[in-house]
Amino acid sequence: MNDHRHELHLPAGTASHGPYTLHVDPDRAGWGHSALRVLELGPGATHLLDTGDSEWIVLPLAGGCTVHIDGQTLQLLGRESVFGGVTDFAYVPRDARVQIASGAGGRFALAGAKCERRLPARYGPAPEVPVEDRGSGNQARQVRNFAAAGVFEADRLIAVEVITPGGNWSSYPPHKHDEHRPGVESELEEIYYYEIAGGGVGYQRISPSRPGGADLLAEVRTGDAVLVPDGWHGPSIAQPAHDMYYLNVMAGPGPDREWKICFHPDHTEGYR
Repeated sequence: MNDHRHELHLPAGTASHGPYTLHVDPDRAGWGHSALRVLELGPGATHLLDTGDSEWIVLPLAGGCTVHIDGQTLQLLGRESVFGGVTDFAYVPRDARVQIASGAGGRFALAGAKCERRLPARYGPAPEVPVEDRGSGNQARQVRNFAAAGVFEADRLIAVEVITPGGNWSSYPPHKHDEHRPGVESELEEIYYYEIAGGGVGYQRISPSRPGGADLLAEVRTGDAVLVPDGWHGPSIAQPAHDMYYLNVMAGPGPDREWKICFHPDHTEGYR
């Protein structure tokens, strides 16, 4: 369980480190697996990443880049912004040295998880990303399942993107994945990273699922992150006229890489 309750909400700039505008590793989060970094590169700039004991996905948030790994060159076309559609991405394994270069510059998420197996480096094409319309009415949102379990192979890392239209609720109904219950619920640590269109705000709620568990109501802005070590999370609420993006990064100690959630008992209807 996370011992840094006051640090569940990381406002933009408060968790920067070296070249990263956001740097969350397991030590900072107080857990065992999930990590997220946001890298900003100027035109012509390069960055060296030693992957260590973690697998990573290089995901363009704005702009494109070239990823050099294990003698391969993976060219990522990227996108203008997270609101501009699905992007391609690159998977890089543990125990590797990776060079990320961007001719025009850009901003890139590095979603990571401590892992055991070393899988091959791979390119993830944008057209192969499953896009899911989840919920309806003012609970409607778009989920981009680029590295969901069962979609893209990884050892422990699970990652998806969500676009919530302005005025809508997502991560709703409240749900949790903080216990290992085979076939019912998986234990996953989760990071949310937000961008809000047009300089707006959003709201994120986490409520305790156990005595002393995570409890948060935060106003979030572009560049903010929220850590979910446990608890019922949701809703994520977008300000009217300001679409909200978030990147979810998940990993956990369970024997299987799977996303199994339990809805709050007051919301057994699940997704509507």
